Amino acid sequence: MKKDIHPEYEDATITCACGEEFETKTTTGDMRVEVCSNCHPFYTGANQNKGARGGRIERFKEKYGLE
Repeated sequence: MKKDIHPEYEDATITCACGEEFETKTTTGDMRVEVCSNCHPFYTGANQNKGARGGRIERFKEKYGLE
């Protein structure tokens, strides 16, 4: 590799809007983010009742009293 062309790799603190902070390494320094794994719905499990409704066929049969 060529010398003196790569940016400095340093410790940084990532701060989320929910207040969560964690340490990592980066070339850009400290960062602020809007969502993290502690507050994002995909990771927290929010609104996971969609799968409980069943599929199209099950809903059709339930709606029209078949089987």
